[in-house]
Amino acid sequence: MRAVLDSDTTVSSWLDRWVPAMVRPYLYLMRLDRPIGTWLLLFPCWWSVVMAWPGDAAPDWHLLTLFVLFGLGSVIMRGAGCVINDLTDHRFDGMVARTAGRPLPSGAVSRRQTFLFLSFLLFLGLLVLWQLNPFARLVCLASIPFVVIYPFMKRITWWPQFWLGIAFNWGAIAGWAAVRGELSLAPFLLHLAGIFWSLGYDTIYAHQDKDDDRLIGVKSSALRLGDRTKPWVFGFYSLTVGLTAAAGWAAGLGPWFYPMLAVAGLQLWWQALTVDINNGPDCLSKFRSTRWYGWLCLLSFVAGHV
Repeated sequence: MRAVLDSDTTVSSWLDRWVPAMVRPYLYLMRLDRPIGTWLLLFPCWWSVVMAWPGDAAPDWHLLTLFVLFGLGSVIMRGAGCVINDLTDHRFDGMVARTAGRPLPSGAVSRRQTFLFLSFLLFLGLLVLWQLNPFARLVCLASIPFVVIYPFMKRITWWPQFWLGIAFNWGAIAGWAAVRGELSLAPFLLHLAGIFWSLGYDTIYAHQDKDDDRLIGVKSSALRLGDRTKPWVFGFYSLTVGLTAAAGWAAGLGPWFYPMLAVAGLQLWWQALTVDINNGPDCLSKFRSTRWYGWLCLLSFVAGHV
């Protein structure tokens, strides 16, 4: 297998140095060399767990257990989502410069091997899911239709990023359910905030592929918005911060939540104001930087309990 699988993979990742060659293609299928996707899936889970935590309860082993379970689940299910996406899009991936070297379009693994590996990942995900309370299990399972249909949305709508947002931010609902065993307004507001967050960062990400996408006939918000992208992304990110603030209010968080959230919002607005949508490396850099918003937002939820 080549060391460079696609253009946003490092030339010599830790997979090339430490993982046996026969296993390496499967871990590349999971994008383990690029953990940013896992962080983007995980943060809404952690935000929601902290938001749902009772204000008069000190952190304990249950909180730590939920953090670990959602961490493991995010690695596994993000990997499964990437495998589903590759199975759906491998013909398109072979026509896009950034993705042509991925394991499936490059022939490093077969479709049968990929299906078997996906089954293994889903089994592991089920084991993690079973550690949650029964209501949280049902909430998590309800996300499956959105995970399955997302890869097809780029054939149907200019806004596949919206559907990505629904699936990728489901943890905002699941985290609350895992803590409280029920649902209320706050996690749904947080989920809606996450959808606009994904619309922002994934529109920036999609600008890397806009020329290839236009040639092969798939759709994206980057193509739909074109030169109007920056003000739209600024608007998406403003809605993200506003709806997250509303979620904190609905959850009864304390006053320190709001100034900390405003600091987190500065990271998003910086992205929107400074991104060069015609510069692929800059788009990738801004996309990756959104993990800082994730950490700052997590701190704001912690501060809301002070």
